[in-house]
Amino acid sequence: MGFFGDPLYTPEYKVQGDEVAVFETSKGTIRVRLDGEGAPIHVANFCELASSGFYDDLKFHRYVPDFVIQGGDPNTRQMSPADVVAGRRGPDGLPGTGGPGYRIRQEYTTNPHNSHVDGALAMARSQNPDSAGSQFYFCLGPQHFLDSGYTVFGVTLEGLDVISKLRAGDIINSIRIQHEA
Repeated sequence: MGFFGDPLYTPEYKVQGDEVAVFETSKGTIRVRLDGEGAPIHVANFCELASSGFYDDLKFHRYVPDFVIQGGDPNTRQMSPADVVAGRRGPDGLPGTGGPGYRIRQEYTTNPHNSHVDGALAMARSQNPDSAGSQFYFCLGPQHFLDSGYTVFGVTLEGLDVISKLRAGDIINSIRIQHEA
């Protein structure tokens, strides 16, 4: 089922406002403060997916130098890094076309902190503003022209050096949610 046919989802996770996502990747660890105040739907959705193990063993599938590194597509789970880099079709579909089977409402028009700074964590989507699901990206430098169209839901605390080394085919070993003041 495509993005437009997927149902609009409201996460059950209750945002506490102190969530930090810890990304363990094949290139190192990244710590991101999630913005539960500005993007509560996106944070709740991301926390649910991460806590369920959804992101474990996925690959980053899109790298554009000085722009973004993107991951979170379940289609990459059963694919080799080389096949992801080559853009080959995996057993579950093409890299970059998968999602959780639902979509969430955009928050870029309501988030007062929606700023694509270096290391910002935001949700990818299709042309429909309410089509984000599981795919996310890190900004590789400021990308403020995206502020009016994509929801930022976190900012990197530690690991900008790791983000700068990530490329398509690199592995997301796990994403865990911690609570920190």
